[in-house]
Formats: sequence, C-alpha cells, structure tokens
Amino acid sequence: MTLVESFVRTAKQRGDKLAIVDRATGQRVTYKAALLRALMLARKLEACGPGFIGVMIPNSAGATLTVIAALMTGRVPVMINYSTGAAQNCELAQRRLDFRTIITSRKLLEKIKCPEVDGMVFIEDVAASISAVAKFAGALRAGQSADRICRSLHAAGADDPAVILFTSGSERTPKVVPLTHANLIANLEGLHGVLDFGPDDVILGNLPFFHVFGINTGLWLPLITGATVVTVPSPLEFRAVCAAIREERMTMVIGTPVFLAGYLQKSDPGDFESVRLLITGADKCPESLRHLYWEKHRIALLEGYGTTETSPVISVNSPLHNRPGSVGRVLPNLDVRLEHWDTAEPCAVGAIGKILVKGPSVMNGYFDDFEATSMRLHRGWYDTQDMGYMDADGYLWHVGRLARFLKVGGEMVSLPLVEDVLQRALPPGVDGVVVEAPDASRGSRVVAVITEGVDEREVLRQMGGDLPNIALPKQFVVVPELPKMPSGKIDYRQLTEIVRQLVHRA
Repeated sequence: MTLVESFVRTAKQRGDKLAIVDRATGQRVTYKAALLRALMLARKLEACGPGFIGVMIPNSAGATLTVIAALMTGRVPVMINYSTGAAQNCELAQRRLDFRTIITSRKLLEKIKCPEVDGMVFIEDVAASISAVAKFAGALRAGQSADRICRSLHAAGADDPAVILFTSGSERTPKVVPLTHANLIANLEGLHGVLDFGPDDVILGNLPFFHVFGINTGLWLPLITGATVVTVPSPLEFRAVCAAIREERMTMVIGTPVFLAGYLQKSDPGDFESVRLLITGADKCPESLRHLYWEKHRIALLEGYGTTETSPVISVNSPLHNRPGSVGRVLPNLDVRLEHWDTAEPCAVGAIGKILVKGPSVMNGYFDDFEATSMRLHRGWYDTQDMGYMDADGYLWHVGRLARFLKVGGEMVSLPLVEDVLQRALPPGVDGVVVEAPDASRGSRVVAVITEGVDEREVLRQMGGDLPNIALPKQFVVVPELPKMPSGKIDYRQLTEIVRQLVHRA
C-alpha cells in the first residue's frame, strides 16, 4: 500500500476519533473530517501542474492535509525550509526540480518577512475558494468505502516518490533526496518492531516537515497508525510546547537535544506525567540532558540515530533495551555494516569504522545527481559518512561524521572526541567546539572555537590527561555565538569558514 491508501483506510476505520489537534488555530480534526478536507483540497490541487509541488507551511492541520492532498492527486510534495532564506530556498527548489507551484501561507510570509515568490499559492485562498457544492460533493466522496475512494485517487505505486527533501547542508551543499512510499512505510514498520506505539497514543508533531524526522514521525506515523497528532508551529516555542504536552496528555514526544533542552528548562514538574516515550535524535544527546530529565520528570530519554536518506531511523534505544550513550539497536528490517575507512574491511566488535546501511527504508538515489549517488550507494549499501562502532551486545555507538575526522601527521584524529574533552575542560557557561584549519607543515590542525576567552594553558592541561598531544587544539578562537542550523545542530560549514578567515587574517 501507499501512504495515502494507508491513511484512507485508517480514516475510514477510526471515523470520529481525533486525528489532529492544531494548537495554533484551535482546530480539533477527526479522522472523518481529515479525510473529507483532504479530498476537497485534492480537487483544488488538481488545477496545479503535474509532477512536483512545493509545500512551505508550518506544522498545522493545513500543512498535514496539504501533503496528503498533493499525494492524492499524484503530485509529489517538495518540502521547503522556511527557517532561513525562505525565498532563496523556494527559488532553488523550483530550479533544481523544475516546477512552479508552491503552497504556502500569507501568515507565514508576514511572520518571517519573506517576499512573495512567483508560483506561490496561498492555503488561505484555496480554503476560502471551496464552494458549498464542492463541500457536498466531497462529503459524498468521503462517505464511500475505502476501496472505492482509493480507486478514485491517483494510481501511485509503493516505489513512487512520496516526498522530496533536502539534506541539512551542515557540512556541504544540500542534496535532493526523494523518498518513496515504501521507504517511509518500511521505516515505520521497523520502528514499530522496537517501540510500542499505536492508536491510543497522542504524539507531538512540531518538528518541521521539511526535515524527514518531522514528516515521518510527526505526520505519517500517527496518521496511518490511528493515533492523534498535536501540531505546534515551531519547536522553539518552548512554553507553548510544554503546555501542549501537559494539556493534551501526550504519550510520545520526539525532538532534537536542543529543543528538548528548551522544554526541560521551561517545563514544570508534572508537565511530562503522561509521556511514556521521550526520544531524541538528529544530534548527539548530552549525558547531562538525560540526567536532568530523569531528575525533574522521572522519565528516561531514549536516543536514536538516522539520516534523511534512510527515512530516517536506523537505530533507537527502547524502554526494554536502553544503553545510555549509544544510539540503540538497529531496526529489525535493516542491516548495518561497520567498515574500515581506508581498507573497507569489516570492523571487529568495538572497532570504529564507517557506518553503512542496507534495507527497504534506504533511498534509491539522489535526484538528478549520479555522481553523489554513485559515491554513497554501493550494491544496496548506503554509506552514511558517519563513524561508529558496534558493541558486543549489538548496540550502535555513533562517534561523529567522517568529515569531522582529520589526518594530522598521518594519524586519524576524531574532532567529536576532542570536542567532548574540550567541553568538559571549559569553565561553566562557556561553549566550545573544534574545527579543522589548514596547516602548512602537517596539512591540518585542530582549532578550538569558544564563546568566551579562557585560560588556554589550563584548558590544554586538563585536556592533555585524555588526549595525545597530536589531538590537542593548536589555537583558540573566540566566536561569541556559534552558528546553528534550524534543527539546533552546529553549522560546521559556516563555522569553519569563519575560523579560516580569522586565522588567515591573523
């Protein structure tokens, strides 16, 4: 089945059960109403050109139903990042994928001060244009059997694209990732083999749909399993999210470490009383965050790991199998291989190597990019370009991006490891990361980037107890605010450029 067919059958089965709670507008949409509104919206989208259609709407009932309606007509939604450079992102997507129409919201453009881009269609206008006759026709159509409704929709196949996403671009230029219906469904099936979730769950849906983490766990997971999703437009609305968790009695909360740290700070004891699954991913989870959630809310924070290209989850800890610090066990329908970065030989247990993934949730390739596809996909194995190791009990440990390993004097140095040691050595209130800078004699050197000046000799003395001399930072650079991606990840690409300019001027 496709995602749309799964949704239609779930909606017909669940009927008056609550499907979407839209905290921004106050709408409480049942499955019956969601199906009706998606079908009516699909009729309107049929007037748009075939092929790709852009979607740039914050998490809401409108965004959710627009994605479903687009697929009902055979259009493939292209999810556009509006957090930074929205207009440029729209134009880039239109050029890269050769389409025109972008469904967006006037309220969003006003809020982010984005100019109107040619091809934009406003969801407010589309909703207002649905006549009483169209509503009546939609109700008749929604009243039909699931089989009949599915036959009336665009005849998509499981291997057809279901969404177009862009990689984060934290280290390189973003790539275009088409994921199929089969990819996304397989990932949810694999996740269900590890975690217990279903129709009784109330799930937070506030991770932006332009991230795979958001669209698969915050849209498709609840709506094809019959759960209720609660949408909040921005994960940065920390107090609003905590209020939603408390008031809607959420049972499943998924977020990045940065967002979850914000919720922890703004929450009161009891806000997470109903939550039974609290999951983090997309970036390394600090041990302190796990500890503080347990201290304040008596809930275990479970860490997982994934990539856009794998739809996204590769591994996750669970309440029954949780090894803090690891990223959990690999999903049952995926295979993971650890191989040496130089020889490509399989790694022994505990030995660090590149993480390769194979299985039904792995993409078929990047859009219109044979070179990137051939570099990352080999005989079905996807090279994540991440480094890690597997322990004797089958838990995967992620230790950083391959791009964040460098050779210094012929030795491999892990920047994430150096960064971890640096952060422990810095005074309270000072943030710090490390990046690579060119070195005339050794090729590369490690540079520590900190947010305030410190006693560098003392920091290096403390770091020297855990690291060899070759891995110690050779220079400290002060950057008052570390640049970050919308997900809260450090933007290492931008930071490295800043550091190289500073070092060059010095």
